[in-house]
Amino acid sequence: MFTAVDYPQVLVGLGSPDDAAVYQLDDDRALVVTADFITPIVDDPYAFGAIAAANALSDVYAMGGEPLLAINLVAFPPDLTGVLAEVLRGGAEKVKQAGVALAGGHTIQDKEPKYGLAVIGLVHPNRVMTRARARPSDALVLTKPLGTGVIVTASMRGLANQDHLAEAVRWMGGLNRTASRVAGELELRSATDITGFGLLGHAWEMVEASGVGMCIRLRGVPLINGAREYAEQSLFPVGSYCNRDFNSPHVRFADDISEAEQMLLFDAQTSGGLLLAVPPDKLDDLLDLFVVEDQPGWVIGHVVTEPGIEVISE
Repeated sequence: MFTAVDYPQVLVGLGSPDDAAVYQLDDDRALVVTADFITPIVDDPYAFGAIAAANALSDVYAMGGEPLLAINLVAFPPDLTGVLAEVLRGGAEKVKQAGVALAGGHTIQDKEPKYGLAVIGLVHPNRVMTRARARPSDALVLTKPLGTGVIVTASMRGLANQDHLAEAVRWMGGLNRTASRVAGELELRSATDITGFGLLGHAWEMVEASGVGMCIRLRGVPLINGAREYAEQSLFPVGSYCNRDFNSPHVRFADDISEAEQMLLFDAQTSGGLLLAVPPDKLDDLLDLFVVEDQPGWVIGHVVTEPGIEVISE
């Protein structure tokens, strides 16, 4: 087993699992390295490619880094080359939007389509954001609303309003670049992105790594239009129920929070927003800069000393 003693340049790796690995080059530069790919969640291949690319780039943004270089990771049936071309076009245009160089990739044949990216970025070693640096009294700020899992599942079952799906696709295709840059300018130290483990699953990763607790206000958590409606119909993907089963022991819900509302906080997300731990003296500056940059952000709770996660209504 590799240890920190073997490779002291690895600032974030197996010894401290996070959204990406970080390798220090010198006093001013560290590489941020990640790989991420997903199966199709929407029928439009171009949109799927864009979402998968944004999802992969998000790991670098969550560490406070700026992506520099990406390569495609592709597994696709050989009889769907036309579809694959659109997936790659969507991914390439999203990578270009991020200002990142796309330099080839690797493709294999597979019955189930999969697409994503391996990404390399840069960050100053002193400005790395990790899950392990949240501190009591930090505010919790979320930069995208929840609900992509339940809305996509409703769509797959033919039960979703197309406007709701289109809104979810827009959020999933959005980059976390601006939120990450602003967080870096303010020298924030703790963040993660909200993806497959849902809000509470990724919040628990921060809680466990930082040795703290969290209090989350349900009414402060933003939802994509339609998410609550589909939640009340229990149209969640299997992954959301797995998240609930795994993370429920770490969460205390107020008695007036319904099962549907609880499940929305466990809902498996794709290309979700950043969850930022913000020191109190930097919160107003963050929110003001978000307004200037047209970057959404919602204060959904705060970090506490008591272990675990408490979810209250107000």
